[in-house]
Amino acid sequence: MAVAFANLNAASGLQKLNEYLLARSYITGYQASKDDIAVYGSLNAPPSSEYVNAARWYNHIDALLRLSGISEEGKGVKIESSATVLEDMPATPAVVDKATADEDDDDDVDLFGEETEEEKKAAEERAAAVKASAKKKESGKSSVLLDVKPWDDETDMKKLEEAVRSVQMDGLLWGASKLAPVGYGIKKMQIMMTIVDDLVSVDNLIEDYLCAEPANEYIQSCDIVAFNKISKGLEVILWDMSWDMNSSFSNEFSIPYAKLLHCVLCV
Repeated sequence: MAVAFANLNAASGLQKLNEYLLARSYITGYQASKDDIAVYGSLNAPPSSEYVNAARWYNHIDALLRLSGISEEGKGVKIESSATVLEDMPATPAVVDKATADEDDDDDVDLFGEETEEEKKAAEERAAAVKASAKKKESGKSSVLLDVKPWDDETDMKKLEEAVRSVQMDGLLWGASKLAPVGYGIKKMQIMMTIVDDLVSVDNLIEDYLCAEPANEYIQSCDIVAFNKISKGLEVILWDMSWDMNSSFSNEFSIPYAKLLHCVLCV
């Protein structure tokens, strides 16, 4: 008795085909036959990945047609939407057209998985992206000491420090700070920071953030007092030290001591 399928180009028909192929490799029998060609030819497009079994079967039959064709007669299959019993019938015109259209591409089929030009290009792009990412991770870091000056002796220095620390960006870590006298009752704030060189520009940080609104309500100017590259060994110490200082010491930490520690470790 011939196997029957209906509405193969509708969701209901594809679902039935998908369920039918759950435990089968072919429409009938244990080899690809003209029954497979008949069903294959009745499909307007490959089944989507939603229909796992049908998509697997379709790709397999498509590959066989491209490579060698199918000669097995089969046991007969009926496509109800066309109301035609397809027993002992040759390949349908649609299948012949597909095979003819792909005939010139037979030489490009690689059974051993050789990459196509598109796959090679995609692989090269992925490799370049990984290389660029690795290079970015190896970017150096620097420790910077800033002088942050208020407008006058009436400026709230706690608000000034809050305005400075409110500036957050990738690659920027604020460290210890302290107040130092300038004269006439005015004090400035000195603050340490650690930056990732490729991510943070100190000049842009000062011009676009610290000396711009809203921080410039408290900050009159900023100057770079010290700018030092740090090695990987020192990097761990400064970042850990800055974290401890932020959480525990803050203004009590001695900036000159931090600079001395930096010099000793870099010798």
